[in-house]
Amino acid sequence: MKSDRQLKKDVEEELEWDPAVTATDIGVEVTDRVVTLSGHPPSYAEKLAAEKAAHRVAGVRAVVVEMQVRLPQKDERTDEDIGSAVHDIVHWTVGLPDDSVKVQVEKGWVTLTGVVDWAYQSHVVARAISHMRGVRGVANRIEVRGNVASEDIATKIAQAMQRHAEREVRHISIDVKDGTVTLTGKVGSYAERSVARGAAWSAPGVRAVVDDIVVE
Repeated sequence: MKSDRQLKKDVEEELEWDPAVTATDIGVEVTDRVVTLSGHPPSYAEKLAAEKAAHRVAGVRAVVVEMQVRLPQKDERTDEDIGSAVHDIVHWTVGLPDDSVKVQVEKGWVTLTGVVDWAYQSHVVARAISHMRGVRGVANRIEVRGNVASEDIATKIAQAMQRHAEREVRHISIDVKDGTVTLTGKVGSYAERSVARGAAWSAPGVRAVVDDIVVE
């Protein structure tokens, strides 16, 4: 098992290696294998990239985010400009019905609401918006219609995990209730955890995913 000192070094090196992150913007502390990220990244996209980089490091149990986006002056945008650009993204996103997503912008924070048929549709939109200039954060509150039986959802998730990485199926339990999937169990890396979470979000009928998987 890695020591906290070694984990800190590995996370810092991962941040330096990731081209989407300026490592000097991010502070790293580790206690009991829990990583705390602090600092002021210049964009919401970099903030997300830093979180993902920390999660990728083997041995990390959890990541606490204490970063606040500090936009450079050249990237400042009015809420009206951001709202107009977000509306265009929603309109031009393939597979997303018109008027299915509503947009609200306040001080650079974008809130998405509405109802879609598939969870991936809300993720595609939120991901695109997170890389926009002027955006300080994204609250994805889009709901997913759920009319698939819980047993069918669990079966499809398990089958997907088996296709992607058979090992995960033996270590993860899948519970589905009213379209909410709860994943529990233990895996050896964040990559394995990511496989399970991705499979859950991709299943038809899934409205939400609760990730209680522990990385050992």
